[in-house]
Amino acid sequence: MLFPRRAPHYYCCFICLLLLVATHAASAEKLSFRPADPLNTAAFDHFYNMDYAHAISEFEQVLQKHPDDPFAVNHLLTAVLFQELYRMGALNTGEYANDSFVATAHRPADPKVQQRIKELVETARGLEEKRLAANAKDVDALYARGVTRGQLSTYTALVERSWYSALKSAVGARKDHEQVLELSPDYTDAKLIVGAHNYVLGSLPWGVKILVKVIGQGGSKEKGIRCLKEAAAGGGETSTDAKIVLLLFLRREHKYPEALEIAHGLVPRYPQNLLIALEQGNLLRASEHNSEAVSAYQKIWHSGRDGLYPDLHYELAALSLGDLLRAQKDYPGAASAYEQVNQIQKPDPEVLQKANLGAGEMYDVLKKRELALQKYQAVVATNVNTAPAETARKRMKEAYRQE
Repeated sequence: MLFPRRAPHYYCCFICLLLLVATHAASAEKLSFRPADPLNTAAFDHFYNMDYAHAISEFEQVLQKHPDDPFAVNHLLTAVLFQELYRMGALNTGEYANDSFVATAHRPADPKVQQRIKELVETARGLEEKRLAANAKDVDALYARGVTRGQLSTYTALVERSWYSALKSAVGARKDHEQVLELSPDYTDAKLIVGAHNYVLGSLPWGVKILVKVIGQGGSKEKGIRCLKEAAAGGGETSTDAKIVLLLFLRREHKYPEALEIAHGLVPRYPQNLLIALEQGNLLRASEHNSEAVSAYQKIWHSGRDGLYPDLHYELAALSLGDLLRAQKDYPGAASAYEQVNQIQKPDPEVLQKANLGAGEMYDVLKKRELALQKYQAVVATNVNTAPAETARKRMKEAYRQE
């Protein structure tokens, strides 16, 4: 077999990372969003702060006033898609540090939401193709079509889990934005996807590189980083998007000081964006600033308890804190952090299982077998058909021993 069976998984892993982060944390600076409607500012502010319900309502109102604008359709499409991805548990950026999300079965999508997403994609494509039929060099229509294709790629990969179809849409998104830059080199918003694709393809294993070259795609990490920095400095709608992607790519390159500089600027700008705050903590841990990482996770936890993250699963911070303290061999502290997840009224089931399993293992290390068994039983009671449940059943038969 010439190409690795999981080649499209590798490719889509990185592409979905790009699309997830880029559209999810776009700039909240005073930028001119399209279409020119004052309600867009409020809608984007809610979207960036992960208040999807309000964002969707406001984007719907904008679309009602601008029914022929593909940008308005794409904004609503993005908000609907990301609200569903968050509900499914598919927006944890920690999973995108590798391709573990490929095999992770999150909660299934709502069929009604799936249908709405498909309808919005078709509406946007219809508007874009109509404009391009009238003028094949309409750069705004080309850019909008690239965005639509990018969102379709994200949906196809993470909801339908159809990797080859997602790959096709991702390639189309890049080609559209490359054409935009050929026609209008100063259209810096288009450098986001082009730059990220270049970095991605420059980072792939050789066998996958051969595959993507066959489909007409190449890449360079250096060119990708350069394009992303130009997009970040361009002052367009995607300038902060580019900073977010740069942050994650710099993390992959182990350039932690530069990545942390970006993160420290983003967290106060988006005070209710839980995922960016968590990523800052993850970066601090990766760069071995462990005491600062502990403080970051604790701040998220306490802010969540104070109501800063309504309807968001800030208990992820407690799980991350437990993992960090465990790595430092602070087993009582790790157990306590894991136990915090149980204080949440409606925790994410996956997070709850991982936390209870971690707490059980810590109690085993601390020779508190009865408490450990209670935790393992709680893991199985949450969902018997998961990897944590399988591990918990093993731990119930034989106590965990620290390796």
